Amino acid sequence: MLRESKNSSFKVSKFRDHLLSKPDAISATYSRHGEDSNDENFEPWRGNVSAATTSYYDVSSVEDAPYLMSPLINQPSPYAKSPWIIPPIYNPFEEDRSPKNGLIGSLVREEGHVYSLAISGDLLYTGSDSKNIRVWKNLKEFSGFKSNSGLVKAIVISADRVFTGHQDGKIRVWKLPVEDPRTHRRIGSLPSFKDFVKSSMNPKSYVKARRNKSVVRIRHFDAVSCLSLDEDLGLLYSGSWDKTMKVWSIAEFKCLESVSAHDDAVNAVAAASGSSGGLVFTGSADGTVKAWRRELHGKSTRHFLVTVLKEQESAVTSLAVNRLSGSVYCGSSDGLINFWEGIKHDLSHGGVLRGHKMAVLCLATGGNLVFSGSADKSICVWTRGRGRDHACLTVLTGHTGPVKCISVQEAGEEESHGEPDPCWTVYTGSLDRSVKVWRVHENLPDLKQYTTASLYSPANYSTPRRRY
Repeated sequence: MLRESKNSSFKVSKFRDHLLSKPDAISATYSRHGEDSNDENFEPWRGNVSAATTSYYDVSSVEDAPYLMSPLINQPSPYAKSPWIIPPIYNPFEEDRSPKNGLIGSLVREEGHVYSLAISGDLLYTGSDSKNIRVWKNLKEFSGFKSNSGLVKAIVISADRVFTGHQDGKIRVWKLPVEDPRTHRRIGSLPSFKDFVKSSMNPKSYVKARRNKSVVRIRHFDAVSCLSLDEDLGLLYSGSWDKTMKVWSIAEFKCLESVSAHDDAVNAVAAASGSSGGLVFTGSADGTVKAWRRELHGKSTRHFLVTVLKEQESAVTSLAVNRLSGSVYCGSSDGLINFWEGIKHDLSHGGVLRGHKMAVLCLATGGNLVFSGSADKSICVWTRGRGRDHACLTVLTGHTGPVKCISVQEAGEEESHGEPDPCWTVYTGSLDRSVKVWRVHENLPDLKQYTTASLYSPANYSTPRRRY
C-alpha cells in the first residue's frame, strides 16, 4: 500500500483509490479507517465440495460455469460459500497439460483484495485486507492463520520464519514447524513487548511524530508498507508511512537502527547483495530514491546516505534489485520504470522503461527478466539484452483490477534450439481479489496470452490469443 506525496502531480485521494479497496471504482474516495474487518476469528474454507477441484468443464462462458450455480432450483452452489473459488481449469502441475507459456492457474478471492504475497518452496502465502494469511500448495488451499493487526501489506520469508507487515504499524513473526507445515504459530512481534517497555521508560528513546506527538523510536507509528531481507547478514528492513526505515535483527527480534529516510511515506525498500552488496535502497512518496551504505558495528548497524538516485514530482511506488547484475529498478506513479547500473556504490542511470499507462505498483526480477505490475491491470515482462538495452517481451493481461504485488520463482531450465532456456513461475496478486499464476520462459518466441474465458473450454487451449 502506498501513499502519494503532497507535492505529486496526482491528488492524494485519487491516487490511493486504485491502490486500495475498490478496484472497480478507482475514483472513489478511500478511508483508511475502513480497512480492518470486524471478524476476530480465522475462518477456514468450509464446504462439502473441494475448492481445489481439477474437473474439466466445457462451458461457453464464465456465467455458465457449474461452480457458480447449482442445477437444483437455481440454488447457489456450495462453492459460493468458499472464501476462495478456484475456477475448474486444468492442473498446471501436470506437465502434459501445461502450456509452455502463459496463464496456468487462477485463484479468485471472495473476502478481500490481495495486497501481498510471498513464495517459499512449494508454498504460496497471500495477505489481504481480511487480516487472513492464506497458505497454498499446488494451487490448493493448504492452511492459513489470522492476525488481528489489520490489513497485511507485506510478507517476507526467511527459513522457517514468516514476517508480516500490517496497517497498524506492527510486524508479526510466525514460525513454520518442519514436522507440521500446516500449523503456523505466532512467536513474536517487532519490536518485542519487552524491548518496547524498556525503551518507553527512557526519555531519550522518544522522537517527535506528527501533530507534536512523541513516540518510541524503535516502533513504527504508522502503516508498515514494505519489507526486505538480507539473509546473509540476518537483517530485516522495514519501511513505513511514518517516513522511517528500520533495521531489525532476525535472530534477536531487536531494532538495531531507525533511519529518518524521507520527507514523506516510505513506499518501497530493497536490500541489495552481489555486485551491489552493502547497499539498501528506499523509495518514497516524496519522489526520491535513495541509496544507503550499510556498516556493521559489532551487533549493531549504521546506515549512511550515499546518494539520491532520483528526484521527481511523481511518487516512487516500487523498487527491485537484480541480484545477478546489480541493476536497480524503480517504478513510479507516472507509469515509468527508471533503472541504474554499476558496481558497488558507483551507480549510473541506465534509462527508462515505458510500457504502462498508470502507476507501477510492484516490481520483481528473475534472471535476465524484469516483471512490472501496474494499476493499469497489466504485467509487462522485460528482458535485458547486451549492455543497458531492455525490451518488452510481452504484456500479460487477465486481471480486472490493479496488480498490487508480484513474486517470481525459478521453475527449472529447458533446452530451446540447442540453448538453455530458463523458466520462471510468476505469481501476481490484484485488487480484483485474485491471484494468477503464470509460466514465462526467458526465450519467448511463442509466448501465448491466455484470457480468463479461454480457460473454461479445453477446446480453446490450442487457439490462444497472442498479445505483445
